[in-house]
Amino acid sequence: MDKNTSPFATAYLQFLQLTRVVKALPEGMEMDANESVLLQAVALRWYENQPMTVREAIGLADLGSPATLHKRITRLREKEMLSTLNIDGDRRAKYLTPTPRTIEYFSHLGQSMQQVHQTPAA
Repeated sequence: MDKNTSPFATAYLQFLQLTRVVKALPEGMEMDANESVLLQAVALRWYENQPMTVREAIGLADLGSPATLHKRITRLREKEMLSTLNIDGDRRAKYLTPTPRTIEYFSHLGQSMQQVHQTPAA
């Protein structure tokens, strides 16, 4: 087969390789697509030094209803992917923070991306 594909086709094929690697996550780190998107939103806000409150997370209407989002947060906490934190005596606001397990999860994804990027097409 001719391997002379466009750079866009190559980029997409590398993306497909990456999705295959991501599906092979370490045991206990599996999550559905909705949990993954919620975790990414929380972790990105944390990374940007603007941690997300539980109330803000439950208000992400594009990710589901408040009840559904509350269940997802609970599942991510049970999987030890999220924890909550009260800041400086404000007991009303609970902030969501990634756990060391979450950092390990993102590290695995980053390593997978690097491997796929460095692996020449067969």
